[in-house]
Amino acid sequence: MSAPTSPADLYRHSLRLLLDKDIPAWVDLWAEDGLMQFPFAPDGWPRELEGKEAIAAYMRRYPETIDLHDFPELQIHHTTDPRTVVVEMRGVGRLVASGAPFDMTYIAVVTVRDGHFTSYRDYWNPLAAQEPGADFTGSGR
Repeated sequence: MSAPTSPADLYRHSLRLLLDKDIPAWVDLWAEDGLMQFPFAPDGWPRELEGKEAIAAYMRRYPETIDLHDFPELQIHHTTDPRTVVVEMRGVGRLVASGAPFDMTYIAVVTVRDGHFTSYRDYWNPLAAQEPGADFTGSGR
């Protein structure tokens, strides 16, 4: 497969890598100075990850934590900035440790430069993180 060229194509490709549990390839989609933010993160959870190395460390355990099955209801909205998209989606699967269902709704604002993610603001439901056994970020908080 050739490298995705548009922000929407890169985002779709990133979801495929998450479903394939290929975290190293997912991290390779990031610019060295990429910034990942979680504006709604509850206390004790990271609100900002600066740089590809920090993002890689955060995502390293993701497949051991969440077994993703699908991203239904994916909608990618283009903005007036051709480098930025707004994404609405659900991630569904199961929490590996408990076997409990995982169903999270996301809105993300994603900016791409030179074929790499440079900014990713992830607006996820912080209430789901407060449920027992809900360390599903892979961070090991």
